[in-house]
Amino acid sequence: MTKELRRLSIVMLFMFISLFAATSWIQVIDADALSQNGNNKRTRLDSYEIQRGSIIVDGVAIASSVPSDDMYQFQRVYTDAAMWEPVTGYFSAPLDSRTGIEKALNTDLSGTGSNAFFSEIERIVSGQPQTGYSVKLSLNTAAQRAAYEGLQGLKGAVVAIEPKSGRILAMVSTPGFDTNLLATHDADAANAAFAQLEQDPSKPLSNRAIAGDLNPPGSTFKIVVAAAAFASGDWTPESTLPNPARYQLPGSDNTVSNAWGGTCGGDGPTVTIAEAVRLSCNIPMAELAVALGDDRIREMAEKFGFNQSFDTPLTSTPSSYPRGLNDPQTALSGFGQGQVTATPLQIAMVAAGLANDGVVMNPHMVDAVIGNDLSVIRSYDDSEFGRAVDASVADQVTAAMVASVATGAAQGARIDGIDVAGKTGTAENGNKPHTLWFTGFAPADDPAVAVAVVVEDGGGKGQSGSGDTIAAPIAKKVIEAVLGR
Repeated sequence: MTKELRRLSIVMLFMFISLFAATSWIQVIDADALSQNGNNKRTRLDSYEIQRGSIIVDGVAIASSVPSDDMYQFQRVYTDAAMWEPVTGYFSAPLDSRTGIEKALNTDLSGTGSNAFFSEIERIVSGQPQTGYSVKLSLNTAAQRAAYEGLQGLKGAVVAIEPKSGRILAMVSTPGFDTNLLATHDADAANAAFAQLEQDPSKPLSNRAIAGDLNPPGSTFKIVVAAAAFASGDWTPESTLPNPARYQLPGSDNTVSNAWGGTCGGDGPTVTIAEAVRLSCNIPMAELAVALGDDRIREMAEKFGFNQSFDTPLTSTPSSYPRGLNDPQTALSGFGQGQVTATPLQIAMVAAGLANDGVVMNPHMVDAVIGNDLSVIRSYDDSEFGRAVDASVADQVTAAMVASVATGAAQGARIDGIDVAGKTGTAENGNKPHTLWFTGFAPADDPAVAVAVVVEDGGGKGQSGSGDTIAAPIAKKVIEAVLGR
């Protein structure tokens, strides 16, 4: 073989290998992304021939497809649509749009992903119609209903998590909407419904549980600050802080007070951190935050998940504890004000991490993808996000939270015969109504559920509403539903 032929052979071999690699990448590695591309009309039209899989909770389909006599061939139907909407989202053929689980697991539900390749071959060989895979969720119907009914008439959200696994047991956002209105095959009706929802000032299209306009967490953030203090080794629950009736922010002319305007827990010159958490006192927690410094508080917040997005598989907006806060801003963060913002998912993760002896689990809501024969196509394992605090620190914060529900500022979450660990929050928004919070878990000694509740616009009570009177009772109902009370 001449030198020229050898060179030509090498070039042709290289071109063949490159072509093989490119086609393999397109057909295998990038197949799902290409098939789900919005510009891929062939895949979308092919998907109409496939009966979309169901979304299942507690063995019952909350989203399913039934035959229709139009070009789309199958109609998507939602049960208790508004209650489940923050989870299922919607699938609209006329709008070529999908959200929630319908979007996150579209390749499985639609039977158009690479996992469905052998099912398509079987369909061709057998002549039987192909159906998409179904998705089994971790949610608890009783807990979801308790959260949804508790929030009726309010703007807010609830997230409940199983602390040991990270499995999401409830995710509700209100006001919601009937997803069947967008799933209709009447394009004009679907477009009109979407336009109305988009223009609604109450923002029903926003999933307040994981996204939307984030709120300051208020006093629920005090448990993060307390955890940072105890973990440092410089403070214990019995460490004391000055106890004035007003506190001037360092380097500022502004002052802050406790919610009731007086000192914390009496007229003593000092108060313990445990007592400050039990009674939800702002001033000692602001003093503690300044002593800790913003770096240590941010580091603790990030150990619980702040400043990071989570895919449950629904993608959350990161909760925020900014870098470089000055002393006045750090003081405000001590009681969850200032520049700190959070989703209910994040606040529930804080409670769940404390409940799980300091270990934070990655939140997730899909247990398995299952085939038509009920075989498990893919299962989802529990996974750790990381250890936030040692078990001893978690126990110290938990003790203060139990005291808060038993005799302190969070008695609205009391359940007879069960120790509930909890923390309320009533976040200020300038001259606007307060944002009301509760987070906690139960039973305190063997937690089965951690929950976070947020209610916007003061729960209709303006600036007189409180986390204890409005948010805590909703959380109580969710906890009782999980525990079968």
